[in-house]
Amino acid sequence: MVLPVVAYGHHMLRKMCEDITPEYPELQKLIEDMWATMYHTNGVGIAAPQVNRGIRLFVVDTEQIVEGFDNEDKLEYPDEKPIKQVFINAQKIEESGKPWSYNEGCLSIPKVREDISRHASVRIKFLDENFQEQESIFDGITGRVILHEYDHIDGKLFIDYLPHLKKRLIKKKLEDISTGKVRVDYRMLLPK
Repeated sequence: MVLPVVAYGHHMLRKMCEDITPEYPELQKLIEDMWATMYHTNGVGIAAPQVNRGIRLFVVDTEQIVEGFDNEDKLEYPDEKPIKQVFINAQKIEESGKPWSYNEGCLSIPKVREDISRHASVRIKFLDENFQEQESIFDGITGRVILHEYDHIDGKLFIDYLPHLKKRLIKKKLEDISTGKVRVDYRMLLPK
């Protein structure tokens, strides 16, 4: 089932999320619904707070990005290793490599895209959908998407990385999103 996406301004997007256990109610259904929501909204990742759950869970599929690479992208990101992965109770161990900018957007902040600088790679420990412990290093576009989604479970948004002046320039757009004055092809859950 496609779930409504929490809009900018909703308190859930600023919540430090909590770890879960395998007994979390209807976890597999939630994961399925998050995949469905992500694909319906043309996203490449979605975190639980974006579907109004305050838990440390996100899903990422960068296979669709890499499949869409043109020749120039393939040259720029030759070692890109796409993934389709569930991340539960993720803990960032280390960010490393030279920071680089990329134009990011967010399903909870539609119609706003900005260049954001992030480290080249991230080492992360997490549980997969079977609660098997994993630890991996991700870089390139995949690493960036993981860092973006990881921020969500820590109550951060990509716009938090913008300089003060840039934030002031997009203030009206953010107000429009939080009051539902933005047109998107998916349902949004507005702040109360």
